[in-house]
Amino acid sequence: MFFGLSNSPTTFQAFMNDILSDFIDEGWCVVYMDDILLFSRDQTEHQEWTERLMRRLKKHDLFLKPEKCEFDVTEVIFLGMVIRPGYIAMDPVKLAGIADWEPPQTVKGVHVFLGFGNFYRKFIGRYAHLTRPLNNLLQKNRKFEWSRQCQIAFDLLKAKFLSEPILVMPDVDKPFVIEADASKWATGAILRQKGDDGEWHPCGYLSKSLSPMEWNYEIYDRELLAIYRALTEWRHYLMGGKFKIVILSDHKNLTYFRMAQKLNRWQARWSLFLSEFDLGLVHIPRKSITQADTLSR
Repeated sequence: MFFGLSNSPTTFQAFMNDILSDFIDEGWCVVYMDDILLFSRDQTEHQEWTERLMRRLKKHDLFLKPEKCEFDVTEVIFLGMVIRPGYIAMDPVKLAGIADWEPPQTVKGVHVFLGFGNFYRKFIGRYAHLTRPLNNLLQKNRKFEWSRQCQIAFDLLKAKFLSEPILVMPDVDKPFVIEADASKWATGAILRQKGDDGEWHPCGYLSKSLSPMEWNYEIYDRELLAIYRALTEWRHYLMGGKFKIVILSDHKNLTYFRMAQKLNRWQARWSLFLSEFDLGLVHIPRKSITQADTLSR
């Protein structure tokens, strides 16, 4: 299709997904438009898959520019992420201008800053909480006023980005632990796996604001919603795993919700979804789950 047509990107993506569908299903190829990422466990496997990919592209008359390709590397930048064995980080090139980013003076400026932040939100704990003063500026018919709370949120977010957080790449052959919590305004969760050092490292953060309707939920419903959101977000890692998924929550009533005789419509829907997973709900004191707790507050 010609450049400039509104559905050209969608059509091209569908074409790439179609011709490389078997490679994608085999789990060693990821495609986004004209960016193709191939990953393997060893050099022999990598060479075999590279040759298969080259033959497939040639078959469909697709050509590569050597200067835009990288072969046999252990670290690559793909879609704004630095990917290395076992770890994922933010692209330092995209972070280069963060330190000099001036406070927004208009609603459009807030949109631009939050657009950047939303792209990397899985690296940032407490994201929904931190951005709340900035998101409030985007409300319709609200006068733009850069308050002290906005400046604090802006500075904290910049500091978070500049700390260059690193996430562990999820391994489906290892057990997962989810820490989940909810407040009046948001839900928060952390996906963790144990590393070789014996510590539980973050694979991802999830922090989402509640809607005005959800503000009226009882606390146990908000806690259950936090778990529902976490399982929905990380479903592709958790579904059909070898190990029971341990969910840590500071609300004791959640450990009994499956045995309740009467469920409201939200609990019934969430309970049906949760039944698809092999879960273990564990109650722990609030002081032991402070990190996930702060994600929601």
